[in-house]
Amino acid sequence: MRLKLIVLILFTLYQCGSGVDKSTFKTCSQSSFCRRTRKDLPGSSKFAVLPETLKTSDNFVELDLINKANDHLFILKLEALEDNKFRVQIDEKNPLKPRHRVTDVLQDSVKSGNINVDTQDGPEIVFSWGENKAVLTNEPFRIDFYQKDVLSVSVNAKRLMRFEHIRRKSDGEPTEDPEEWEEMFGEFLDSKPNGPEAIALDFSFPQADVLFGIPQHAETFVLKSTEGDDPYRLYNLDVAYYELESKMSLYGAVPVIYGHGAERSAGVFWHNAAETWVDIWDSNKKGVSSVLDLLTEPRASEPPAARFISESGIVDAFILLGPTPLDAFKQYTDLTGSANLPQLFTLAYHQCRWNYDNSSDVMDVAANYDNYDIPLDTMWLDIEYTDEKKYFTWDLQNFPDPLAMIKNLTDSNRHLTIIIDPHYKRDDSYFFHRECEKMGYYTKNVTNKDYEGSCWPGPASYPDFFNPTVRSYYAQQFPVDKFKTTTKDVMIWNDMNEPSVFNGPEKTMPKDNIHYGGWEHRDVHNMFGHMQVMGTFQGMIERDPNQRPFILTRSHFAGSQKYAIVWMGDNTAAWGHLKNSIKMCLSEAVAGFSFCGSDVGGFFDNPEPELVERWYQTGTYTPFFRAHANQDTKRREPWLFPEKTRLVIRDAVRKRYSYLPMWYTMFYEHEKYGLPVMRPLLAHYPKDKESYRIDTQFMLHDLLLICPVMDEGATKIEVYFPSKDGQKDGDVWFDTDNFQKYDKVGYETIQVDYKKTPAYQRGGTIIPKKENIRRTSTLMKDDPYTLVVCLDKNGSSKGTLYIDDEKSYEYRKGKYIYEQFEFKDNALKNSFATTPDYDTPSTLERVIIAGLEKTPKSATIEYDGKSQELKVVSHEQAVAIENPGVNIAKEFVIKLNY
Repeated sequence: MRLKLIVLILFTLYQCGSGVDKSTFKTCSQSSFCRRTRKDLPGSSKFAVLPETLKTSDNFVELDLINKANDHLFILKLEALEDNKFRVQIDEKNPLKPRHRVTDVLQDSVKSGNINVDTQDGPEIVFSWGENKAVLTNEPFRIDFYQKDVLSVSVNAKRLMRFEHIRRKSDGEPTEDPEEWEEMFGEFLDSKPNGPEAIALDFSFPQADVLFGIPQHAETFVLKSTEGDDPYRLYNLDVAYYELESKMSLYGAVPVIYGHGAERSAGVFWHNAAETWVDIWDSNKKGVSSVLDLLTEPRASEPPAARFISESGIVDAFILLGPTPLDAFKQYTDLTGSANLPQLFTLAYHQCRWNYDNSSDVMDVAANYDNYDIPLDTMWLDIEYTDEKKYFTWDLQNFPDPLAMIKNLTDSNRHLTIIIDPHYKRDDSYFFHRECEKMGYYTKNVTNKDYEGSCWPGPASYPDFFNPTVRSYYAQQFPVDKFKTTTKDVMIWNDMNEPSVFNGPEKTMPKDNIHYGGWEHRDVHNMFGHMQVMGTFQGMIERDPNQRPFILTRSHFAGSQKYAIVWMGDNTAAWGHLKNSIKMCLSEAVAGFSFCGSDVGGFFDNPEPELVERWYQTGTYTPFFRAHANQDTKRREPWLFPEKTRLVIRDAVRKRYSYLPMWYTMFYEHEKYGLPVMRPLLAHYPKDKESYRIDTQFMLHDLLLICPVMDEGATKIEVYFPSKDGQKDGDVWFDTDNFQKYDKVGYETIQVDYKKTPAYQRGGTIIPKKENIRRTSTLMKDDPYTLVVCLDKNGSSKGTLYIDDEKSYEYRKGKYIYEQFEFKDNALKNSFATTPDYDTPSTLERVIIAGLEKTPKSATIEYDGKSQELKVVSHEQAVAIENPGVNIAKEFVIKLNY
């Protein structure tokens, strides 16, 4: 009874709070390993390489490393990888017990390169691979990485390395902190059976002006100095009503960081799943860094640097040497994977609420989208659809015939997504609980009993998803012969998977819980949600091997993008949270998570109509486009707002649908090349220092520049048009609404009314669209295409279009069309890298060309040995070639006639 009361109280606070309760979550000063590590001063570490221990192979070298403060030995392994990457691993040489090494993250395709030992006499050892080299300084230990003879990353330049070897409390070694062996936070005791085992290492970026990455935080895109402040924390937590401009943990933890300057980009991926804090030093502090003695032209300030501090595990760091931002982003996804090509409908609009409580409500909402002529592809159900929060069940009183409801949706070409959380009700009548308890599938507590916490069902336990057998059992629940009240087209939402535990320390699982293999939860915490979505993905593949799964996850780690998409969690209906959605999604995108979005309108509180309008207009251009709200808020479906707001929402959603061919092509190219879909300006304008800190604008691929209106009452907005050379040479831009041309570098004041979202197509690009908007994306599958051709200063442009069945994995067998377009010398032509192996009835309906010096009299299309004259008409500040009529999969040439 007492536990149920606690759950009820926490449930009420979760719904009705007005701000994050900071006392629930640790600061660095309240964390023993962070507190003691942060006392280390630059230059304090005593690690040295023993060069006489060098062992070599084709791909890696190993040496002993000694901590001269206590003579403890470590093994340093240096491995060259293909494509300007390097791996640094440090572990104890003879540990009392093995230390945790992360698995289930890296791609199987990660390939080693050949490493050469160029110099091994004297105080340094020089290694090279390709155009890169690493200079290992023996004492004090340091590694400097060069790309084409330019120093790009330096390891331990600040000499802040720490590696606490595993010991026995009875060994009597001196302690630095009274909580090294047991730690209290509030009423919670962490027993710490292994004692102190923290690691830390610093990385300097000598060519960088800014650092960015390490999501998930509600902060600016460019990371801020942590001197005099808490470090950024990476520890997946359920933080309702999270604060903006905060370094506190949120739901995801992706330990990859990048440094960027006008000449170089580089990155570091810290391959560790334990709680991690990250200190940041910016480049404003004057002085000479120890790393700069290798530079021929010392900078006037210290270079930006980051220090990763983890509670356990080993040092396992990947050095990404760029040299461009896009190179570094690709090097990271080469390691951890890119998102799979999603089904096209998932890129359309989604409607969610906690909760639609019955079948009639679901169908009424879907029907009203039709009544008000607003496209919709997916309805979502939160936890209330279940029978007493028991997942893989339905509340058959409110949803008496789930299959009939699902069929009604699919018959109208819509989909349903339902929630499956990782906590399972402790109820002997519940099949999933009975089996997990019987087979020992639950995570264990420190006494090796099934761990029991509380969440939405009340008393609950948590499957140990790290155990392959448990993941397999969980996956077996998804096929329709087991989950009989679903179909193969129902998609899945994994929430609360940090894991969220209402009565646990920091609302999560105790660190001394035990997982598969005997590893403590502290070693793997940030991967708990990752392991669940691995199981969900496996289950959906077993349900239908040829249908691409769609999974939304709240908790995520490096590599989770291979299985699921992410959103920004429980945000608030406030203008600051609208702005924050862009900053956070940019940070996620460079960390592999291109398919990202926020709850349109805000999860908590009630948005005013203007905020709703601007959020929908922004959501039009973010990869994941879903409205969602807390059940304690007013209903806010579009037709419940004033007519003006409803029409703004309608226009925003319809605009999204017109761009679906572009979105689908971008995500195909993301899977193919590993580059972000949503990009910071510096990705394409790396020399433009003004662009580095801009996180209110973003690029979609290299095609569109988006500057959403995110201030209340705004009637004008400052749009920044970036420079290619860091000075005055810029691109040509065309307003997507009227094709007005902007040919300048710098800020431009743009007037905006309530309908206007500044969006600009880059000159030199061709974007595919569909302008016949239907009520769902599936109904648009065979509709004709429009090509929007925006010319660069040379009067040319290029673009691509990808087409397949929008659902299956047949494209991996070659069943697709991937088409290139080029406009040059007053002619548009297409080509195919491989012969199309997919039939489509879709035709080319229209070609819009912006940037021509004069209007052509007509156009001529040639294909299949035929020639036909086409009409050319004015179209805003562009021209339109109407009704070419050619099948989009045929080769053609359209020539302008003057």
